[in-house]
Amino acid sequence: MFKHLLVPLDGSHLAESALLPAGELAARLGASVTFVHVIERGAPAQVHGDRHLVTAVQAEGYLNEVAQRAPFKGLRAVTHVHTAEVSDVAQSITEHSAELVPDLIVMTTHGRGGARRLLFGTIAQQVIAMGKTPVLMVRPIGQNEAPDARTGDWRIILAPINGDPSHDKGLGIAAELAGALHSRIHLLMVVPRLGDLHGAEAATGALMPSATRIKLEMDSVNAREYVESRARDLETAAVTASSETVRGDPADAIVEAVGRVSADLVVMGTHGRAGVDAFWSGSVAPQVVARTNVPLLLLPLKE
Repeated sequence: MFKHLLVPLDGSHLAESALLPAGELAARLGASVTFVHVIERGAPAQVHGDRHLVTAVQAEGYLNEVAQRAPFKGLRAVTHVHTAEVSDVAQSITEHSAELVPDLIVMTTHGRGGARRLLFGTIAQQVIAMGKTPVLMVRPIGQNEAPDARTGDWRIILAPINGDPSHDKGLGIAAELAGALHSRIHLLMVVPRLGDLHGAEAATGALMPSATRIKLEMDSVNAREYVESRARDLETAAVTASSETVRGDPADAIVEAVGRVSADLVVMGTHGRAGVDAFWSGSVAPQVVARTNVPLLLLPLKE
C-alpha cells in the first residue's frame, strides 16, 4: 500500500493542485511525503503564468514552506532539491523515484504548453512511460477555480477493467486502497459497438459487419459474467463492490460512469512503454482527466 508519496513541484499554482489530494491521501493512509524539485537547464523565469523555481535556494525555501502548510501538518514531510541542472525533467523524476522509492507519485497533468495540453507530451505522461511507480494524476486547478468538493473523500473508486488478467492485476491495489479508505469499488467493463472499433478491428467490421456485431454481442455477455465474478471476488475479500457492463466508446463510457456513480477516484492499470503509447494515443486517460474533476490513478503493470 502507499506509505510514501512523492510530489514533484515546479513552484506554479497549477502544480500545487496536487497538494490537497496528496495531503489528504497521506493523512488517511498514514504515509510520509517527499516534495521534490528538479532544477531544469535553461528554465524560464515563469511557467504556466507563475514563477518558476530556477535556483536551489529558491526551491529549498519554497519546498520547506509547502511542507509546513495545513494539508501536511502532523505528517512526515521532507524535501529534496536536485541541484544539478538537467535537460530532461521527466527522466530525473523517474530516477528520483528509483532512488527515493516512493509507493506513489502525485502530480498534476499540465505541461509547458499549459493546462489545455493535458497529458500529451507532458512530464506526467513521460514519468508513467519510463517508470514502474503508480502515478496519481490530478487535473490542474486554475487561479480562480475552487478545488472539487469531493477531493479527499475517496468514497467510491471507479475501476475500469478489460478482462486481460495482466491488466486486471491493478485490481489488487485498488482493493487494498478501498479497504484502507473504507471505499466502495465500482467495476466497469466497456464493450465497443461496431462504430467504436479502430484500426484492424474497424477494417474487419467493415468487411464483415454482421459477423462482427454477433461477436460483439457475445463479448458483451462474456464481459458481464466476468465483471460480476470479479465483483464477487472483491466481496469475498471484504471489499464492497458493484459492477456494470456498457457498450460504447471507452473514454465516453468511463467519463459518463464517473458522473453516474459519483466516483471520487478512477484506478486503471496500464502496461509498459508500448502499452502506454497505445493507451495515450487512444486518448482515454486525457479525456478522463480533462472531462472530469476526479484524480486518475495509473498503475504500471510492468514485469
